[in-house]
Amino acid sequence: METNPWRLYDCLLESLPDDAVIESCMIGPIWTVVCTSVGTGMAMTPPYAPHANRFAGTIAGTPLKELAKLVKSWDFGEAAIGLAAINAWYNQPERVQNKPKEDGSIFGEFETQMAGKKVAVIGHFPGVEPLRKICKLSVLERICQADDYPDPACEYLLPEQDFVFITATALENKTMPRLLQLCQKPFTAIWGPSTPLTKVFFEFGADALIGNLVGSTADVIRIAGEGGISTRLRPYLESCLFLSDGAKI
Repeated sequence: METNPWRLYDCLLESLPDDAVIESCMIGPIWTVVCTSVGTGMAMTPPYAPHANRFAGTIAGTPLKELAKLVKSWDFGEAAIGLAAINAWYNQPERVQNKPKEDGSIFGEFETQMAGKKVAVIGHFPGVEPLRKICKLSVLERICQADDYPDPACEYLLPEQDFVFITATALENKTMPRLLQLCQKPFTAIWGPSTPLTKVFFEFGADALIGNLVGSTADVIRIAGEGGISTRLRPYLESCLFLSDGAKI
């Protein structure tokens, strides 16, 4: 079991090209979008991130590999910029081994297998509640809604689950390495538009990645800049399901 929590981040950074350059960065209230010479990536803007960005005015022209290192920042807004830069490289059609995913619930591909099983979802998002009718659902959330578990419950609940879905924003707040350590038994999927679609995660215990490629950069920037939620962005994103070699659904 990996004991260095930074190793996951270092592995994500190692494969980034040395010659790619940042062209622009748009930080919206919900989504951060980074455009580069090798593609466009996005990540969720943390609701609790500082409003001011100390790098404003200096990002364009920065090497992608340099900006991507911000993913290790303890300023979670900066970490979102770094994660979006990482996704600009990995989440491109020529670099993703993906199975196109049908629009709709992120859980659609798995619902048959989850029937009657213990399922944990980290992050209370639209589409979660209907799962209560088909499985033994536990929702873990930093800001709890009714029936949610607080995030420290991960230490107790995750090892005993059959399926776990981890929001990719756990990369920004640095909880991802520990969450993957706790998920050695369950089938584990990392999901959301912030997900880097790279087999790096399979080396750390993930079984599936559910993420997106940016189809229309101009439309994504426009809608994200206006505060659009993921459903508004959906027509301009391509949904992907990336499975590890040993995963079966």
